[in-house]
Amino acid sequence: MNYKITPVEKGKKVEFKNPIKDFYDAVGGDEGMQKLMYSFYDKVYDSDIAHFFPQDEDEFEQVKIKNTKFFIEICGGPKVYNEDTKGMELNEFMVRLHDDFSIYEKSRVEWLGTMAEALKELENIDEVLIKDFWDYLENFSKLTVNTYPDGSVYYANL
Repeated sequence: MNYKITPVEKGKKVEFKNPIKDFYDAVGGDEGMQKLMYSFYDKVYDSDIAHFFPQDEDEFEQVKIKNTKFFIEICGGPKVYNEDTKGMELNEFMVRLHDDFSIYEKSRVEWLGTMAEALKELENIDEVLIKDFWDYLENFSKLTVNTYPDGSVYYANL
């Protein structure tokens, strides 16, 4: 499968849709999503974007647990995220969580590349389902980029 990454265009509206539930079901529900996301976060811990995450192993484990719940819910699984979303829709809440960090396109590309590595480990999953999940990640991740090479800052709105 081609894990294509398209560039962010500051100020351009980003269109995305949540992954179809068939992906969640195909990977094996909660257990399969946990396996996928833990593989991803273990790779992140050794990546160029590790500094965005706690370096304490126990704290990092809590991030893995929390973010796995986000992906379970966003992929159509049970509502398990249980964070105080301050009245925001789950995707919007996740975008706003990134506002506290300077996220460059380079960081987004590293994040996506690491996710592509984890997705390549999936076995016996229809490529159409993986592509649908990838399309969500590739587009949604554009909303987290908030710092640009010219030094400007722009916070995307959903």
